[in-house]
Amino acid sequence: MAPVPDPSPVVARLRAAGCVYAEEEAALLVASAAGPEELERLVLARIGGAPLEVLLGWAEVDGLRVQVAEGVFVPRQRSLLLARLAIAALGEGGVAVDLCCGTGVLGALVARAVPAAEVWAGDIDPAAVACARRNLVPERVVLGDLYDALPDALRGRVDVLVVNAPYVPTEAIALMPPEARLHEARVALDGGADGLDVQRRVIEQAGRWLSPSGLLLVESSVEQAPRTRALMIGAGLDAWAHHDDDLDATAVAGRPPTA
Repeated sequence: MAPVPDPSPVVARLRAAGCVYAEEEAALLVASAAGPEELERLVLARIGGAPLEVLLGWAEVDGLRVQVAEGVFVPRQRSLLLARLAIAALGEGGVAVDLCCGTGVLGALVARAVPAAEVWAGDIDPAAVACARRNLVPERVVLGDLYDALPDALRGRVDVLVVNAPYVPTEAIALMPPEARLHEARVALDGGADGLDVQRRVIEQAGRWLSPSGLLLVESSVEQAPRTRALMIGAGLDAWAHHDDDLDATAVAGRPPTA
């Protein structure tokens, strides 16, 4: 058995490059490298700003590993709030849709927790769809612009519609960390002038797809949540916000009003 390389030099290089979790990252890179040359390639790429998850080939959220790919939005831990809310609302035989799915991590978390659920996912980015098909039932991951990708048979049947749409205002993208700004597709980040362009389109059409008791869940920020909630109310939904301090996460929920 080959000796395990000493991670200390890698830790020092990562720390010097500004990696906050240098020890943890070094251990993961050392464990994943097939040899010294590959380790050097991985370390140089990480120092250059490549996302750790892309270098490893996977990201882990709530103990679930999903495959990731270059250019595809890397799952954030804060999105676990959306998954938890979706799982709590979904019945055993329910229908869930992960729209703007990226890697499909939200759909995968739902499918793990509710195996009998019918889980669909969609994204406008072909690279994201290809990645999500490795994490979900491939036939239920579709390519297209929001609802255009979904089969008509889902209209009025969706029990949980979970959406992590891009919500970064265009001018704020330049302020994002390089690993996001330079390594994730702009279409996964750019929410337009106020960050709400894609959310508006999602919310406007949600009522056509939700079941009578269906739930729409949209990731937001503390600052944007009141406007997201107002958009849902304007679309005829009852709406409210959730915040999780531990995850530093905010989500806005909406459902058709009860008769």
